[in-house]
Formats: sequence, C-alpha cells, structure tokens
Amino acid sequence: MQVYEAPLRDMKFVLHELHTDDGFGNLEALEEFTPDLVDAVLEEAAKVAQEVLLPLNRVGDIEGCTLENGVVRTPKGFREAYDLFREGGWCALASDPEWGGQGLPEQVNKMTEEMICSANLAFSLYPGLTHGGTTAMEGYASDELKQAYLPKMVSGEWSGTMCLTEPHCGTDLGMLRTKAVPQDDGSYKLSGAKIFISAGEHDLTENIVHLVLARLPDAPEGVKGISLFLVPKYLPKDDGTPGPANGVSVAAIEHKMGLKGSATCQLNFDESTGWLVGKPNKGMEAMFTMMNIERVSVGIQGLGVGEAAYQSAVWYAKERLQGRSLSGVKNPDGPADPIIVHPDVRRMLMTMRAYNEGCRAISGWVSRALDAQKHATDPEVKQRAEDFVALMTPVVKALFTDLGFESANLAVQCYGGHGYIAESGVEQYVRDARIAMIYEGTNGIQALDLVGRKLPAHTGRYLRAFFHPVAQFIEAHKEDEAAGPMIEALEKAFGALQLSTATIAQKGMADPEEAAAAATDYLRLTGLVAMGYCFARAALIAQARLAEGVEDAAFYKAKIATARFFFDRILPQATAAFLAIKSGKASIMSLEVEAF
Repeated sequence: MQVYEAPLRDMKFVLHELHTDDGFGNLEALEEFTPDLVDAVLEEAAKVAQEVLLPLNRVGDIEGCTLENGVVRTPKGFREAYDLFREGGWCALASDPEWGGQGLPEQVNKMTEEMICSANLAFSLYPGLTHGGTTAMEGYASDELKQAYLPKMVSGEWSGTMCLTEPHCGTDLGMLRTKAVPQDDGSYKLSGAKIFISAGEHDLTENIVHLVLARLPDAPEGVKGISLFLVPKYLPKDDGTPGPANGVSVAAIEHKMGLKGSATCQLNFDESTGWLVGKPNKGMEAMFTMMNIERVSVGIQGLGVGEAAYQSAVWYAKERLQGRSLSGVKNPDGPADPIIVHPDVRRMLMTMRAYNEGCRAISGWVSRALDAQKHATDPEVKQRAEDFVALMTPVVKALFTDLGFESANLAVQCYGGHGYIAESGVEQYVRDARIAMIYEGTNGIQALDLVGRKLPAHTGRYLRAFFHPVAQFIEAHKEDEAAGPMIEALEKAFGALQLSTATIAQKGMADPEEAAAAATDYLRLTGLVAMGYCFARAALIAQARLAEGVEDAAFYKAKIATARFFFDRILPQATAAFLAIKSGKASIMSLEVEAF
C-alpha cells in the first residue's frame, strides 16, 4: 500500500533549527518569509501532495501515457490535478516576482519538491522541468524572449523541456547533429531528432517551450560548437496566445521501466523556428544553468521516493503479523507479532529513515547556499555559497538517488513476497527511482565531475566551503561528553576524506584514470561525511532541546536514536570507501579489455 504523510516536523527542524548558524547568514531579501509563513506554505503543500497527487500515483503507473495521432494524453486525473496545482500558484513558488513568481526561498521550494516527488514522482516532472527552463532563460535569454515567454512559463500556463540527447549521443553531446540555420529575421530553422525528452509532449498546458541544443552551420566541432535555442511547440501570435504549429512532432513515446505517468518522448524538429538563447557556440554554458538546477532537483526525487517507500514499509511492518519476537510475545491477543519487532526488519527501516533524514538535512544546507548565492550582499558569503553549491551539486544528485533506490529496494524486502506484487504499490517505487540514477548525467558522470572539475577548480577552493565548517565543528565539540562518540566517528571519517582528497589529487595529476577509478567511492565518502556532520549537529540540538524540557520530546529522542544508528551502522561505510579509493586503478583496470 502506498502510504505518505509529509514529514513536516522534520522539515521544520531542518529549516528552523539545524542550519541557522551555517555561515550564510540571514538574507535581507528573504526576511518577509517568517517561520510562521514558511510553515503555512509547507502545510498547504502537504495537503496538495497527500490529497491530490498521491491518489494519482498508482493510476499514472497503471494507465501510463498514450500517443494518438501525434497527441500525447496523460493519465486520468493528471490534467485536473495540474490545473489545481497551477491555479494554486505552486508552479511559481520560487520564481522571480518580476515574471509573476512568488520569490520564496529555495529552502522552502526544495521541501515542497520533496513532497510532490514523494506523492507522485511522474507528475513532478511536468512543473519541475519548466522551473529549470525559466532559470536558464533568466540568465541568458534576450529581454524580448523573456517578456514573451517567462510570464506564461512561470505561471505554468506553458511548460518547458530540455532537449539534449539524440539517438547516437547522450553524455557525449559534442557528437550531436541537430542543426540550426540562421534566417534573415534573426530567427533560426532547426532540424533534427531528440530522444528521452521528459514532458516533451502532453495535454496539460496550451504550449510547450523546448530549449534545444543544436549546431550552427559554421560551428566548430565538439562541445565548443553547441548553441542553445528556444523552440515553442506553437508559435505565439501577436496577442501572446498560441498560434500555428512549429514543426515539432512526436515520433514515439518511450515504453519505460517506471515513471509511466510522465511522457518521455522522441521528438522531431522539422524546420522548426527557434531563437538563440545566449551567445553562438556557447550553448553548454546556458544549458548547464538548467542542468545544475535539475541535478539538485533529481536528487530531491531520490529523497522523495525514499521517504514514500519508508513510510509504506513502516505501515506494512506494523500491520503484517508473522512470527514472535525473540524477546517475548508482543501481541498476545493475535496469532503472531507484527514484523516490526524483528531486528532485521528494524534494521531496514532504520537504514531508510537515516538515509531520508540525512539527505533532507543536506538538502536544507545546500538550499540555504542556493538562497545565499542569489540574495547575499556580502561578496565573501556569496562566493562561499557559490563554491559550496558547485561542490555539492554532484553529491546531491548521485548520493540522494543512490540511497533513494536503496530505500525502495528495502521497502520491497520489508514487504517480502507481497512487495514483489504490483498491488502492494512498493515495487513501483523501485521502478520509478531507478531512472534518477541515470538522467541528468549518470551518477558515474557526477562522480567524474566531482573529482575532475570540482576538486581542482581554483586550487581546491570549492572544498574549503565544505571542509572548513566541518573541521571547525569537530574542533568545537570533540570534548562534548554526551556527543563524544559521534564526534570521534565523524572526525575519523573526515580524516579519511581529507587523505582521499590528497591521494586523488596527487595520483590524478600523473594519471587521470587513477582519479577516475576512485571517483564513485570518493563521492560516496563525501556524502557520508556531509551526513555525519548534519547528524552530529542534529543530535547536539536535540540534546539541548531535551534539557530545556520541550513538549515534543519524542521527536528529539528519535533524532538522537537515528543519529546513533547512522554513526554505528552507516558511517562505517566510509572505511570501505576509503579502502576502495586506495586500491585505485590497479583493481579496476587489472583485466584486459579483450578478456571481458
């Protein structure tokens, strides 16, 4: 059974208690968004997620999308839900007020995204991609394009996509063939085929705005010759309403493993009219603005699925009667005890809980940096926020989606045979979560980005935005009697991360494959240390609140228990990651290619 209730109490803890002294400060531009206002927004978002989107999650999986005569139909109820979502202002939550957005903090937006993804991941892609598109346009589009398109995209009347992948090229975009031919009026005619385009065609909005990577006739080879273009499904008329079709057609919709309620399309552009976004041959710079926004959002997708899977598993573990507790009967009036009393089931549930709370804590930290990056007036704070976001974006994308998929698998295991059956609903989480480890750059690509680009950038400056607060926290609290074991474990893992960083830097300069061989383990180690930092902070805060005699003591006691589980059972994975990094290229490249 798919069960979900928004974890509002934990979200409020992350927003209002956990990261208040993270060095990014109170941002004057966001002062109007008081805790009471933020909580009210989150509570309304929870209602939409639970009451509107959750009931459609299984419907979307069963019905899927259909293609008839070139038109894609979304599952029953999706259009009505989208209209309600749009009319409620949820599409415009974090967008710039200049274009009709509400300008809420990214911290609030990410918590809202998590709820939407937990309730209905397939639905979340329709408004989610549009937000990424508007962000890229704000930074690179001409004023004329902004005026014509941003208000309708921000409101959700029109949606957006990102069109990168082609049948012969995915990660290696330098191979793309879609061409753009200049016209006398300043527009371009685009021709080519794109695949795997999420929300590429659907019946939710009156127009779809595609951001398309293509080549100009005189473009240099490789990624240096890629430009970005805005190509609408329908060309707007003078009054701004959709006009004639623009040569964008659907060749097929993908028959996917999961996310069946999301229309993933193969699109053909046939002399479609488009306009340049940014400078010629500089399209990757503009597109990366959107891709980085989407990579963080994809990480949130992993967290969202992980939370829904966890809650469904807890519900089942309390309801399913099998066997007796090893420490004595717990349900004397029934034929057996609920499986939640069994240690291995509790291990799985605690693992999922720790993954979710740890990811949510990191999400809150990165979101505060996103807000500081945009709104801070102190140049030093702004730079530190930009550095932190740059470093943590691949970590959020890869770690959250890895753990979300692990949580979905653990939920199936908790259900046993019933988890493998479609009627239970939890096997859908496994299928839906799997794609998040692939799209927006596979998790292996994220790891290569971390060690190949982020670590050496500006002589390691990005690392300081992360390493310095962790080191300072350890030094300040290592003598704390109550939290001592946690701090000691965090210090050990942090030391392994520092040593691994130096090892990768030294070996990578002599042989890039050494760094590449260590990349995925290094990303995992970085994420575990970030989680450990957040859990240690949470435990200290919880201890202080309990000493104050707070009313919701049970919440804070649970916080400490989850933190202890993390340090006892999950953080030790850092040792394994460190050993894998040390083994490096030798163990990975030991078998000749011909022998595979």
